[in-house]
Amino acid sequence: MKLLLSRSLLLLSFCLLFTTSSAIASDISIIDPYVRAVPPGQTVSAAFLQIENSSDKAHFIVNAKSSIARVVELHSHVHENGMMKMRRVEFIEIPANGKTILEPGGLHIMLIDLHNALKLEQQVAITLEFKDGSTQEIKAPVRKIMMKGMMKK
Repeated sequence: MKLLLSRSLLLLSFCLLFTTSSAIASDISIIDPYVRAVPPGQTVSAAFLQIENSSDKAHFIVNAKSSIARVVELHSHVHENGMMKMRRVEFIEIPANGKTILEPGGLHIMLIDLHNALKLEQQVAITLEFKDGSTQEIKAPVRKIMMKGMMKK
């Protein structure tokens, strides 16, 4: 009886975790993800995208992972002493019924110590981890960036 109850609780916990992951994923839409192309020999790049939240509850990205780089971090640019500097952030908020844009010069996902050179249009898998532990994987093509807000394939 104890074993049956224990298995039932385990199954219920798994179902609740799966439901939570599915619920977050259905609330979040990823629009136009891409990774910045970098010159040969460059070992650092960044990923950009727009994230929309269709729920009435804010969601928070607390981590990102990708097999393309040794280190993946959430970053922002800050104006400090007359200079723009990148800083790691603990989370990126997607407001309730709102959107957050990750773009050059603002919030972004840093890809540090790339394992291989990036190729144009290569699809980079990035997994976003949310505050509740749920995840969402995205595929982001590598693109050349001409200037802020303008991209060239």
